[in-house]
Amino acid sequence: MTRSTAENLIRHVTLRQLQIFEAVVRQGGYTRAAETLHLTQPTVSMQVKKLCEHMGLPLFEESGKKLQLTAAGRKTLEVSRDILSRLELLGSEISSLSGEMKGELRIAVVTTAKYFMPHLLGAFVHRYPDVQPRLFVTNREKVLQRLQENQDDLLIMGRVPEALEVEATPFLDNDLVVVAPPSHPLAKKRAISLKQLAKERFLLREPGSGTRLAMDKLFAAQRLTLEPYMELGSIEAIKQVVMAGLGISVMSQHNLRLELDGRKMCILDVKGFPLRRHWFAVHASGRKLSLVAQTFLDFIREEGSLVLHE
Repeated sequence: MTRSTAENLIRHVTLRQLQIFEAVVRQGGYTRAAETLHLTQPTVSMQVKKLCEHMGLPLFEESGKKLQLTAAGRKTLEVSRDILSRLELLGSEISSLSGEMKGELRIAVVTTAKYFMPHLLGAFVHRYPDVQPRLFVTNREKVLQRLQENQDDLLIMGRVPEALEVEATPFLDNDLVVVAPPSHPLAKKRAISLKQLAKERFLLREPGSGTRLAMDKLFAAQRLTLEPYMELGSIEAIKQVVMAGLGISVMSQHNLRLELDGRKMCILDVKGFPLRRHWFAVHASGRKLSLVAQTFLDFIREEGSLVLHE
């Protein structure tokens, strides 16, 4: 880049244009970006067009109905996210210099964490009422995408990604238990073996989910094959099918409070269970957490279990 080109960009490119461009890429189109930013679609299109003119190169190329980034677009996206992230961090650091605990707290969680994370956020905001929580619940694939795109302060998941450079803090036990309807023949049995369990009709999440991987690994270690009777895409669907008496399943005990209290389900006494795992708070290595994010991380690590127990 020549000096004249750099000076032109500094003079003409605005932060708002970078913000709009980043939103278009993240949302996958102009319409959804406009809705997210509370702007009209023509305004979004015009600002992206101006940004392209300032860059002197197209940032998108048409590929059917999908927007595809050009090489210039990918580089602009990288720089845009870096600038916007640094500005967010600056705002947090300015607040921390004044000793104020306020500002946004952006948390993304895998779907199975939705049963306890609102309670932790609620307790934290009760203590620090000027904090503005933003909770995003989605599947593991999209959580990892958000991690790579640096969209959140912290991400909550049960398995730490091995392919990404991250810092992961365990903050809560994640016990996996075998559940069945109270009328199930195994409900009153003790020390049920995995071999006996393998004969039952198993209701499982789709391949790739953390719970499914843990179960496959456990059964494989005992040279047993786990054949799912049904595969379902959500915890709520599995709960309903279990309560309907169609089979048994394995779930995080954190997700079962209402069903166990209401005696709609029971935990089976199976050898090797509960499977002790952990919930992790994850962020990219090298990312400096804001005062709010660091305080929340300390809070869930030191008090999370107590909050949920109460």
